[in-house]
Amino acid sequence: MTTQAESPAKKTANGSGAATMESLLDQFVPSKSLRRGDIIDGVVMAKGAEGLLVNTGYKSEGVVPTREMKSLDPEQVEKIKVGDEIIAYVIATESQDGSAVLSIDRARGEQGWRVLEKAMEANETVKGRIVGSNRGGAVVESEGVQGFIPLSQLVGPARELYMPGGEAPREGFVGMSVEFKIIELNRRRNRAIFSERAAMQAWKQVQKMRLVQELQEGEVRRGRVAGISNFGAFVDLGGADGLIHISELSWEPIKSPEEVVKPGQEIDVYVLKVDRESLKIALSLRRLQPEPWVEIQKKYVVGQVVKGTITKLANFGAFAKLEGGIEGLIHISELGNTAIKHPKEVVQEGQELELKIIRIEPERRRLGLSLKQLLPGAEASPEQLAEGDTIRGSGIEEILEKPQ
Repeated sequence: MTTQAESPAKKTANGSGAATMESLLDQFVPSKSLRRGDIIDGVVMAKGAEGLLVNTGYKSEGVVPTREMKSLDPEQVEKIKVGDEIIAYVIATESQDGSAVLSIDRARGEQGWRVLEKAMEANETVKGRIVGSNRGGAVVESEGVQGFIPLSQLVGPARELYMPGGEAPREGFVGMSVEFKIIELNRRRNRAIFSERAAMQAWKQVQKMRLVQELQEGEVRRGRVAGISNFGAFVDLGGADGLIHISELSWEPIKSPEEVVKPGQEIDVYVLKVDRESLKIALSLRRLQPEPWVEIQKKYVVGQVVKGTITKLANFGAFAKLEGGIEGLIHISELGNTAIKHPKEVVQEGQELELKIIRIEPERRRLGLSLKQLLPGAEASPEQLAEGDTIRGSGIEEILEKPQ
């Protein structure tokens, strides 16, 4: 008669399953061993009057005697509970009962470095407090570790209070809270370099991602001019910047954005385009104003005398800008009663003149102007005559009447 297979436990008892048991132990028991002087992360397994029992993650458990927790005040000790993570220093790898002897007191000097290392690995923003300054920037303390923010990386309110040249900073600098990213940590050299600029950029990126999801093309938003370049102005819409291209600043031709806006100025802007993939926001200022050519016929009529400023000279004539940004052309034949070779013989850029409107073509965005017809003895050409104008011919005066 056959018998049932022996259980693993029975095989172990008679020695035939020893290899199987060893493999199980190797699988579930950590192979690492503690060394004196190690700084380890542990989890509290039990808490008593004599101290803490800690799961070290190594072969042996650890014990933190009460005498090695003196750096903690009674309230901090009271808050420790089973399941909490702690950082401990290995005093001895094995006591009489086989447990490692650990110290929270000796590890506290390393705890801040551990916290900062984890924050650096996770690319997280860290908070700290300014405790001093030197010629290069701000000295900052975070998690008990003193680090340094170079002046080039100091971009928040603290930058305004910092004094260059080694002078004492303004009141409020020391003690100010700052948020930063960690760009370098070297425990052996006791070196920690932080960057407020990197934290600000990361925050702005998050804000921009949120903002581009909210923004709708065609809406109007309030913003602050954050910066100016030769190609436009950047406007902060609340943590994220949009660009007003120079061509969208004004209906009038301009040479520099500073002719229209100034840094720090608060303005309403029109959301022209939102690119959610590239996180780019295009804005416009001129779209909040009516386009001059749309209403030109409400403001001007043929035959009207207006003031204009010469903006550009060309071989065929001179361009003049009227009030409201409308630009018209004075053809070279309309500059004087006598023939001229170049407009510079009569007018100069920047010169302000009285001119007569002789043609309006809003659909083609063209405006014809004349200087000649305002000169003494000038006569209007037939196509420029309006109903009711007086003309002279053959010694008699006639009134031009248009057919009904």
